Amino acid sequence: MPPFATAGFRRFAATVKGFTVGQRTVAIIGLAVLALGSAALVSWLTKPNYVPLFTGLQSSDASAVVQQLGKDNVPYELADGGATVLVPQDKVYDERLKAASAGLPAAPATGYSLLDKMGVTSSEFQQNVTYKRAIEGELGTTISHLDGVRAATVQLAIPEKTVFTSQQQDPTASVFVQTQPGTTLASDKVDAIVHLTSAAVHGLKPANVSVVDSQGNVLSAVGTGTSRSGTKQAADYQQRTQAAVQAVLDRVLGPGNATVAVIPDINQESAQQKSETFSSSKDTAPLSQSSKTEKYTGSGGSGASGVLGPDNIAVPSGGGPTAAGGVGGTGGGTYDSTTDTRDNAINKVTEDRTVPAGALKRQSVSVAVNQAAANGLNLQNLNALVSAAAGIDTARGDVLSMQVVPFSTASADQAKAALAQAQADDAAKAQAAMWTNIMWAAIALLAILAGALLMWLRSRRGTVREPLDVGASIVFDEIEEPIAIEAPATAALPVAEHLPALPDPAAEVLDAERRRAQIDRLGATDPQKTAEYLRGLMDERQPV
Repeated sequence: MPPFATAGFRRFAATVKGFTVGQRTVAIIGLAVLALGSAALVSWLTKPNYVPLFTGLQSSDASAVVQQLGKDNVPYELADGGATVLVPQDKVYDERLKAASAGLPAAPATGYSLLDKMGVTSSEFQQNVTYKRAIEGELGTTISHLDGVRAATVQLAIPEKTVFTSQQQDPTASVFVQTQPGTTLASDKVDAIVHLTSAAVHGLKPANVSVVDSQGNVLSAVGTGTSRSGTKQAADYQQRTQAAVQAVLDRVLGPGNATVAVIPDINQESAQQKSETFSSSKDTAPLSQSSKTEKYTGSGGSGASGVLGPDNIAVPSGGGPTAAGGVGGTGGGTYDSTTDTRDNAINKVTEDRTVPAGALKRQSVSVAVNQAAANGLNLQNLNALVSAAAGIDTARGDVLSMQVVPFSTASADQAKAALAQAQADDAAKAQAAMWTNIMWAAIALLAILAGALLMWLRSRRGTVREPLDVGASIVFDEIEEPIAIEAPATAALPVAEHLPALPDPAAEVLDAERRRAQIDRLGATDPQKTAEYLRGLMDERQPV
């Protein structure tokens, strides 16, 4: 180990030994917190990003996939009650390919794949049931691909065919859909499910398809088809009309200065209507035309003639006037008849209509305007705006009532007070959290400062030294006489004849040399004590 590392370790050990029990406890807790925080940070930074490998798995498929991942030593996580398997993002594609090669997940036989396993010895009943199951599986798979639908199950009720048309019944279908969490199917998607199911089965009408979601809500009832119930339609119409009128009032009066109530009367009955209309045009030439004219002239013969009476006996005319168009008994006469026949072109329109339930019979709209906001307002113009926005039809019996009344501010005051109280509570919680954070920060800062102060004080204490007198107080038992200092060997120079003799060393010099020799001897016998003494001499902060 390098000398500087050894010296640093020794100094750290000496500092730790100087700590009290409380200081050592605080230091250990701080080191433990630092280690745990570092471990948590490293674990979070090195944790892989998990993505779904498969979703919507059956329990058997999930177990097989997990076993496959265990064999490949791939970490995984389970979600959605075990129906979703999560793996690291860099492993998802490799594991999908391996699972596919192993036949996982093993999808149950649904749809037209059921027909592949049908043998030649299957009875007609088995063939019909298998074919129905195949159609149900295909429809369920197709519906589950719609946006917002997680799974779908279709049940078909197809009656047996009969030669008696009066006894033939229409097929029906029920569709159960499981939506994604927090998703509600819109009416257009329900219509798509109904028409998709009805078009896939021969003779199935949209009115005979029932759609139910996982919450038990009837989205499409048998008998009404895609038409919703009258209550739902009334609620939708009420919401749309009220929102339209409220938007106009808010733009004119400002938010909160008007309220709207719409009461629609929805027809709950559905009907079938058939009508025929005939029309013709005077300027159109006839398809065919025929004319017949008959003319006769009498000769005045004397033969008896007249009008037949009772029992087919001829009654003489007695010379009176003849019958209309006839000839007199004694005088002459004429007969003229013209018949004109035309076949004119006539337009014929036959109309078959289905009147569903939900038609608006009448509606009542009431509007209350705040008196404080109605100053200088033209109520007639406002009435016209509301009437146009709500679609008021007086011929249908619609009623619009608009009144200017003072609004009560009790609810607004309560809401304002509640909002102020909530804001005060939030501010108090934020302030309490802030002071808590400040307190913990101060405690941590004080702990750091205390540790730094203790280390500084420890360093200020320096090394514990024993008094050492380098003078006559140092006595070595081994040295009985002063150590003679030998001068280094030098070459002798020729001595001049007349040079003066050098003076002897002074007593101070000899004493210093003697003390230096004693220190060298002390360093040889106890180097650690000598080193501590020398460090104390070199430390400018320590008093000499």
